[in-house]
Amino acid sequence: MNIMTFDGYHAKIGYDAERDVFRGEILGLTGGADFYGRDTRELRAEFKKSLQVFLKACREKGIEPRRNYSGRFNLRIPAELHEKLAIVAQAEGKSINTLAQEALQQRVAA
Repeated sequence: MNIMTFDGYHAKIGYDAERDVFRGEILGLTGGADFYGRDTRELRAEFKKSLQVFLKACREKGIEPRRNYSGRFNLRIPAELHEKLAIVAQAEGKSINTLAQEALQQRVAA
């Protein structure tokens, strides 16, 4: 996963073959903000500029720039996997929620 970070904000980086440049998309915002650069130095400078423009627009409109996350989401999985998770959780003396949190934490830390 190609993630660039600036000032606590994260952007997904990809390659735009049509333009022959790298493209960044700032993640976790209440709106859209992207930027382009030919190399990492230019990409980082454009990230900063794009973020500043987005934050200024949010201030002017009285909008919160970051998305709000509740800490809850629904996950649909096959019944067989649900059963296996329940058995592993019980065997470890944990809830399915705790087991899922641990697995998700390992994945995002990788």
